[in-house]
Amino acid sequence: MRILLINPNTSFAMTERMITSARANLAPDVELIAITAEEGVPYIASRAEALVAGTTTLELIARHQHGMDAVVIAAFGDPGLIAARELFDLPITAMAEAAMLTACMLGPRFSIITFSHALTAWYEDAVALAGLQPRCASIRVPRAAFRSVHDVQHELEDDLAALACRAVEEDKADVVLLAGAPLTGLAARIAARVPVPLVDPLDAAIGQATLLARLRTRPAQAGRFARPGAKTAVGLTPALAAWIEHRNEAAGMPAPHARQEAN
Repeated sequence: MRILLINPNTSFAMTERMITSARANLAPDVELIAITAEEGVPYIASRAEALVAGTTTLELIARHQHGMDAVVIAAFGDPGLIAARELFDLPITAMAEAAMLTACMLGPRFSIITFSHALTAWYEDAVALAGLQPRCASIRVPRAAFRSVHDVQHELEDDLAALACRAVEEDKADVVLLAGAPLTGLAARIAARVPVPLVDPLDAAIGQATLLARLRTRPAQAGRFARPGAKTAVGLTPALAAWIEHRNEAAGMPAPHARQEAN
């Protein structure tokens, strides 16, 4: 099985960290193909930046979906997720939704712990989009500042662990999510210091993508996620324009995710 992991941030170091972390829990038959955005910002931290990243995400899926069994959008606010599900036939997961849905299987209420106040409005929107406001106990951010987004999980490790414990004690959280791609891998290091389950959003997104690919459900032909009809596209990248215009079907090409069996 091949899963396309898209980092909508432009940081290659962040992508490498996510790959390294994901390998610890990856099923033996799953191969991750990781792509880093070439346009945008090093780390998405606002709704405006997420909107830009969403377009980039659609373009990257269009270019790299051939031969893939599922896609993971590796940013906690899930830029482009709903649009991607509407447009493409592959199973697509993303970190925020996957982490929250996983948390709901572990306990009635979850708290989100992140590292910057700039992220909270965007993350509140992610909770609302998933329809999970009643189950979100809190979104908490440490008071301490950090110097580098790439080292933030190490700089603030003690503060984040303490904040997770406060979410349990004061907000009555049954599960804690460590939100933001720069915190990938932290859950495994501090799990013993927090008295409730910790969810690593990347692990949740990859795990759910793997499950959806194994279920082999057919793409929606009707309803809210049926692929839109063909329409002329202007000024888009060639791969995305071709997909929007349904040129792959006109040429008699197989669906991009159809795996070719060896003779």
